[in-house]
Amino acid sequence: MAEPRLGLGPLGRRLLLAFVLVAMSSVVVLTIAALIGTSRGISASEDSQRQAAATATAAAASQSYVAASGWVGADLGRAEAIANAAGARLVVVDAQGSSVLTPNGGSMPGMQGPSAGGAIGRGSVTAPVLVNGQTVGSVRLAFGPPSGQSSAQQIAWTWILVAAGVALLVAVLVAWFVTRRVSAPLVRLAQVANSFAAGDRGVRATPADVKAPGELGELARSFDATANAVVVSEQTRRAMSADIAHELRTPLAALQAGLEELQDGLVEPDPRRLAALHAQSVRLGRIVGDLAELSAAESAALSLRRAPIDFGSLVADAVTAAEPALADAGLRFSTDLAANVIIDGDADRLHQAVGNLLANTARHCRAGDSVAVSLSRSGSWAVLAVADTGPGLTAADQQRVFERLWRGDADAGGAAGMGIGLAIVKELAVAHGGTVEVASNDSGGATFSMRLPLWVGS
Repeated sequence: MAEPRLGLGPLGRRLLLAFVLVAMSSVVVLTIAALIGTSRGISASEDSQRQAAATATAAAASQSYVAASGWVGADLGRAEAIANAAGARLVVVDAQGSSVLTPNGGSMPGMQGPSAGGAIGRGSVTAPVLVNGQTVGSVRLAFGPPSGQSSAQQIAWTWILVAAGVALLVAVLVAWFVTRRVSAPLVRLAQVANSFAAGDRGVRATPADVKAPGELGELARSFDATANAVVVSEQTRRAMSADIAHELRTPLAALQAGLEELQDGLVEPDPRRLAALHAQSVRLGRIVGDLAELSAAESAALSLRRAPIDFGSLVADAVTAAEPALADAGLRFSTDLAANVIIDGDADRLHQAVGNLLANTARHCRAGDSVAVSLSRSGSWAVLAVADTGPGLTAADQQRVFERLWRGDADAGGAAGMGIGLAIVKELAVAHGGTVEVASNDSGGATFSMRLPLWVGS
């Protein structure tokens, strides 16, 4: 597979583009806001300075008015100097609006000429001339048009644009780094999944991806768990196919050999020979029936006919049905069933599960062993226990006892079953929302416990 561009897959490139667009939008908006704010701030500062100059000029003109006891003969040189220092031309008028002082002697650069009546250039600022609280006139400072951006504005704008460029570059680099950290594990996991789908069952997520925090690590671990489950399922399927083929091969071979002998006339079709062939066909039918029961149990969740049932009565009926098999095996059995244990389940399926537990006990216990069947409540659960004093199970056997087609060493050479009965019990218990487990020890005896949820109305 080709190396992804920029180290990113299609999703990563889309994420990077989205991050860059968000970063660019944010930087542009903030830059425009900063430029507008800076311009307005500088303008507000200039306005404040102009107003302060106008106030100072008005104060100087007021002093001149007081010194001359009127506008006639008043020396306005100091007021004009303050205005000139502020870069403005001074116009002074009396209380009736008549001009007291107007610009003379040429114009400032950029001014169209003197005007006693209004603003020119960049505008004008007016301040009243007060003497003892009375307005005796006013001063007007006329400012010329700007020759260009002020130095403060140029510096501010330059730094804002530089900062915006740096911020955008950093945002792009961070977006690329974050996107790569997010998308790179997904790209690797996609490659692993493709290899797994192509038949490489040994491929797994990298250790770094498995240990990654958050959802990415959880995804990698989930993939590995799923891959392991698929491998185990395939191994189980192959083993099951081999076991079924082995189970079917023996009776089929015996039937084929017997029928060929009869067909070739090598033996007479006497009752004993026909009975042997019939026994082989019965064995074939039992194997097929067991497989059909297992398939039905695996899909039981879809076909259960649930209803509130008295589990104690159902167990008692199952024990009664199993009495001949228990007696033939030479077992002693006892029951201790709690009354009014109501569960929500399929009576036929649960009768089959209990019967399979009892049949398993009859198959593996020795003559003279005891079997105790008990039913009790435990919180919101109904607990059925089938305990025997038989040979028991090793720790390794307890891990596999509910597997399909597993019969263990004790039954490996017998023809009593295929190792399907307990697998059916597990499937039916799970289909009813319950569990089944086994406890045993090397000294002997095993206890199979099936837990089913009680009916909510009980």
